[in-house]
Amino acid sequence: MFRKLTALAALMTALAAPAGAETLRLGTEGAYPPFNFITPDGKVTGFDVEIGLALCEKMGVTCEVVAQDWDGIIPGLLAKKYDFIIASMFITEERKKQVAFSDPYYMAAMTHVVPKESGITEFTPETMKGKVIGAQAGTTQADYITALYPDADIRLYPTQDDANLDMASGRIDLEVGDMLPMLDWTTNTEDGACCELAGEPITDPAFVGDGVGIAMRPADTDLLARMNAALKEIRADGTYKAINDKYFPIDVYTMK
Repeated sequence: MFRKLTALAALMTALAAPAGAETLRLGTEGAYPPFNFITPDGKVTGFDVEIGLALCEKMGVTCEVVAQDWDGIIPGLLAKKYDFIIASMFITEERKKQVAFSDPYYMAAMTHVVPKESGITEFTPETMKGKVIGAQAGTTQADYITALYPDADIRLYPTQDDANLDMASGRIDLEVGDMLPMLDWTTNTEDGACCELAGEPITDPAFVGDGVGIAMRPADTDLLARMNAALKEIRADGTYKAINDKYFPIDVYTMK
């Protein structure tokens, strides 16, 4: 069903362009609310997507949205399935080996999520020994729990929703996720009411990198320059704020 929705979403989000106009393809996951998700009628939307489309408008190009499973999102870019990725991707040194990143378009932080009244307040290798800890596979959150909690029972999931489902069902003791989606899940959804954020925000640059950026192929230096210029424009003219305020109570660009 997801793949059928993906194909429909790509079709429905393609914007009609005049003959000869430049068209770019925006790659996103479509399974990471509120940043990117597919609505019941097949539309790909969310903070990431709206920011991406605003950048396209500033660059004077037509953009088509393509949804792609997370584990294939960088390979899809390198295979030219789309021209840039805007999918809440942390800027890390490891990813820089494969792609070029724009300036950050929002700040990055991760968090622990635990069941309410779990009594879990300390997050050290010793206190996590034997605990069942979950995260989405292929993410910096997965890297974090694997590195920090070597004696835990690590469970990795294809999507964040899958991890959340096991968290709500009591099959894992805690999970690590991106702070803003986890805050949204625990405060604004019925199943997320099971749980709460715990501990200090995880901001170690070794895992959260230099913020969240837009990924492009390294050879696309002109597109990178245009993207950075457009990002400055939407910050300056209020476009970014208008999109931000639809989804978050704080400015995610500064986390204030």
